[in-house]
This record gives sequence, structure tokens and C-alpha cells, in this order.
Amino acid sequence: MALSVSALVLFGIVCLIFIRNKQMKLGHAVLAALFGFMLNQTTAAKPIQDFLSQLAKSISGIAS
Repeated sequence: MALSVSALVLFGIVCLIFIRNKQMKLGHAVLAALFGFMLNQTTAAKPIQDFLSQLAKSISGIAS
């Protein structure tokens, strides 16, 4: 059984863990989220998405 989790959900969980452990302040998390939304609107979004997809495929190939 394969489990598919989007990168957004994964990064959201990581940010939540950092906030709860007081390693990341709420302001930093908001800035990271705003940066992500702004980055999504640039031409860099497609290469980043391609890289993350290839990385996920590589990890999936190693794990199975």
C-alpha cells in the first residue's frame, strides 16, 4: 500500500512541529508560508516542482 503525501502537507507538519517545540517562532512560519506562495508565482516554481517530483520518485524507488 502506497501512501501519497503532498510536499505542502509535509512541510506544514514540519513547521508545526518546530513551532510546538519552540524552535521556530510563529512569525518565521508565516514568513516561510508567504515566501512559498510568492515563489509559486515565479518561473522557478516549475523546476522546483520537477526536482521535488524526481526526489520523491527516487526515495520511493529506494524504499520499495
